[in-house]
This record gives sequence, structure tokens and C-alpha cells, in this order.
Amino acid sequence: MSAVQDDAQAAPGLPVELTHKRVLKIAIPIVLSNATVPILGAVDTGVVGQMGQAAPIGAVGIGAIILASVYWIFGFLRMGTTGLVSQARGAGHHGEVAVLLTRALMIGIAGGLALIALQVPVLWAAFQLSPASPEVESLARSYISIRIWSAPFAIGLYGITGWLIAQERTRSVLVLQLWMNGLNIGLDLWFVLGLGWGVEGVATATVLAELTGALLGLWLCRDVFKSAIWRDWARVFDRERLVHMARLNTDILIRSLLLLGIMVSFTFFGAGFGDLTLASNQILMQFIEITAYALDGFAFAAEAIVGHALGARSRAALRRGALLASFWGGVAALILALGFGLFGGAIIDLMTTAPDVRETARVFLPWMVAAPVLGLASWMFDGIFIGATRTRDMRNMMVLTVIAYLAAVAMLIPLWGNHGLWAALMVSYVARGLTLLWKYPGLEASAAR
Repeated sequence: MSAVQDDAQAAPGLPVELTHKRVLKIAIPIVLSNATVPILGAVDTGVVGQMGQAAPIGAVGIGAIILASVYWIFGFLRMGTTGLVSQARGAGHHGEVAVLLTRALMIGIAGGLALIALQVPVLWAAFQLSPASPEVESLARSYISIRIWSAPFAIGLYGITGWLIAQERTRSVLVLQLWMNGLNIGLDLWFVLGLGWGVEGVATATVLAELTGALLGLWLCRDVFKSAIWRDWARVFDRERLVHMARLNTDILIRSLLLLGIMVSFTFFGAGFGDLTLASNQILMQFIEITAYALDGFAFAAEAIVGHALGARSRAALRRGALLASFWGGVAALILALGFGLFGGAIIDLMTTAPDVRETARVFLPWMVAAPVLGLASWMFDGIFIGATRTRDMRNMMVLTVIAYLAAVAMLIPLWGNHGLWAALMVSYVARGLTLLWKYPGLEASAAR
């Protein structure tokens, strides 16, 4: 009997009551976990800043961005794993839940080893796109040459995190993030300020944090290893399921690259308005990151709940889960909009001391107030569609979103300048939300098949 046939005999997963408490139990640990990410970045910059030289700061910044961009390509592993595992869990296919973790870890390890093997051409291409002074580039290469050795662990953690989210074990995700970032910060201080290792110390701290983080992640998933199912290689390498997983991950990758294209082009278009506007836009993009960190928690809740409901073939549970997660996402969006409106100026002042940048950023601050509200649907539908593994719809609707964004850029920038650029970004949020809303009835109907 094949793995597919075997799973077909499984009983549906036990129903779990859909309540506001359940949504918040999933979402809040993710929001808290995300809040630790910018703190780590600030500490990395701060400790090398104590060396009294500009080059180490630039090297850590460029090196971290390059690696984050390369690792980001593997973001499909987190999203695809969450959707597949939550559906298998909802359907009661416990064997598939186990082997999905194995598959995710295998993809993460293979991807990390490939990056180690290809680090020379990858670094060459990265520095062609982002040239730096010889001193900064040399230090950045030293930083990356150390950090690259933890790539299998860093990418494998995407799979572990996605698996835990699908199990609605987001407290474990928070513990994992607190451990990694806390250890990283402590080692930063020891290696750089105590031992004087400089840029290499920051890199070594991150490697150890990612290595131990992966080990902790496996320990948090330890229950799955008590049974031999996770290493049932016939099931792990089941061709039909591997092809399905590859197709989903490819769709997510294409969708994510299109989204990245919007964000990168936004920076390039903004650069055309001069250094002052570019600087103010970069300051304001931190508001967008804050919004993303907050709303991601509720989008992740939607992923887990919608996937579980779809696996259990419960249309009513799917709809209620989507509505509950979106309700709390809406509450968070309104709080963010109110906070940005009341305290946005003070936040800008914390981010820069340059009077002209402060003044310019304030001119465009109203767009930050609008962003959480206008972008809510795009974030929540992303979570809903990932949980339902409707990745082809996500890919196709992102193509339409890019077209709408470019049309808005062409029409609005000549009329309103940088205000037109920010308006075009808001158009992309609205377009993504509306196009996915158009596809939502088909998603919901699929739960009843």
C-alpha cells in the first residue's frame, strides 16, 4: 500500500474548538518572537561600533544583508511546510506530519550545503550588485566566510519553525527565537568587546547561535522521533508527495521573488528623488517592517487554523478561523495606525538625528498610518492561502499585483513625486488583497470536496 493510500485510511484529526483564545495563543508568541529580531540587529551594529571605525559597521551590515537575502530565497520552506503539515494534521495523517519534518530538514541541509559549495560565485555576484570599499568588502568577506558554515542549520530552522507553527506550538517558536537571539547577543558582547575578535566575533556568535538553535529546535520536535515513521524512507521519498511539495514551493518562491521585486524597485525609484528623500524613505520603511512583524503573527495563526480546517474538510471551521484571525489582525492594524499617528514623529526622531531627514520623513508619515489598514487584507489572505496551500493562486495574483503596482508607478510618480511612489506601494497592498479576495470563494469551496 502506498503512502497516499495508507493516509487515505486515516481518521480525520480531532476537532479543536475555534475561539479567540486559540487565535491569540498562536499569534502572540510570534509577535513577541518577531520583536527580538531588530534588537539583535541593533546589538550586532552596536558592538562593532565600539571599535571606533566605520568599516566594521559597514562590513557587518553588508554581510548580514547578503546572507539574509540568500537565505530568504529558502523562505518557501517555512511557508510550504506550515501549509502541508497543518492540512495533514487536520486530516489525521499523522505519519505524513512526521515525514514532512524529515523532508523539510533534508531540503534545508541540502540547500545549506549547496550554498557552502557555491559561496565563491555567490559572493562575487553579491558584491557586483552591492559594491563597497576594498576595506569593507574584505571584512564582509571574512564575516560571510565564517557565517556560511551555519547555512544548513539556518535554512533547516525554516522547516522546523514551519512545522512547529503548523502544530500551533508557537510558544516553542518563541523559546527558540529567545534562545538564539539571547545567546547571539551574549556571545557578541564576549567575543567582540571581551576578546577583541571584531567582525569575526560577530560572525562566530551567529554561527554558534544558529547551530545550537537547530539542535534546540530538534529537541522541541523530539516527540516525532520517538516513532520510526520519520525515517520511513519509502514514505519520505514518495514520488507523488515530493512532486506536490516541489510544485508548492516553486509557486511560493516565484511569488516571493515578485514581492521582492516590488520592494527593491521601491528603493530604486526613491533613489531618483535624491539622497534626502531616499534617506527618509529608508527611515519610514522601518514602520513597514514593524507592521509586518506584528501582522505576521495573525497571518501565521490563519495558516495553522485554515490548514487544519481544510485537512479536516470543514468549510465552517475554515471560514470561522479565517474570520477570527482577520479580526485580531484588524485590531492589531488599528493599534499600529493609531500608534504611528500619535508617536510616528517621535519614532522618526529616534531613528535619525539629521534635522532635514526628520522633516522630510514627517511629510510622508501619513502613508505609514494608512499602511497597516490598507495592507491588512494582503497579510491575512497570504496566511489563509498558505494554510490552504493555494500557492498557484498566490503566484498568479502576485503577477497581477506587480502589474497594478507598475501601472500606479507610471501614473502617480509624474503627478505626485515621492507621494506617488508611496501611493503605488499602497496600491500593491490593496491589489494583492483584492485579487486574493476574488479567489477566496474557490478556496473555501475546496474544503467541502
